[in-house]
Amino acid sequence: MRIPIALVIASILFPIFLAGIVQADSKKSVLMIIASKNYRDEELIVPRDFFKSKQISVTIASSTTSPAKGMLGAVVKPDIKIQDIDISKYDVLLLVGGTGASEYWDDGLVHKIATKAYNEGKIVSAICLAPVTLANAGLLKGKKATVWQSEGDTLKKKGAVYTGEAVTIDGKIITADGPASAKKFAEAVYNALEGK
Repeated sequence: MRIPIALVIASILFPIFLAGIVQADSKKSVLMIIASKNYRDEELIVPRDFFKSKQISVTIASSTTSPAKGMLGAVVKPDIKIQDIDISKYDVLLLVGGTGASEYWDDGLVHKIATKAYNEGKIVSAICLAPVTLANAGLLKGKKATVWQSEGDTLKKKGAVYTGEAVTIDGKIITADGPASAKKFAEAVYNALEGK
């Protein structure tokens, strides 16, 4: 009985092809939400570049897809509008800080997205002033968290256990205090994503 050579080749290559599909489908992804203006540049750029260096897909969302200018002048064009987010497609939600972060403090849609991400077991993270959004969404009640020092009392009033640390991890919630902690914050999110 002779087996056609094409069948032999196909039986060897098909599992390799399938493995490539599974690997492509299992690529980790981060959704970063930035303010439409006055996000803090380092809090976007440092984590974004760190994740990309680890082959993690990064999508940037904002209230508009018009170019957004950071506090220090960096300009980024968001990939999608917040209203078009399907959080089920991402492993991590990361809220970028800066003075513009207050745009989302009382934004019901962002609260809903963050709550859904948390309820689905995703990593929910925020840096600088952005943890206030998580607090206002009710996600920090009874959780250890940090924030830019001016808003520590805000977190406490919303039931968080304010740590004042550079980076605080409480389960799947990761918060950081500001731009100087951007790299440490990115590393903490990455380690959580990798299960470390």
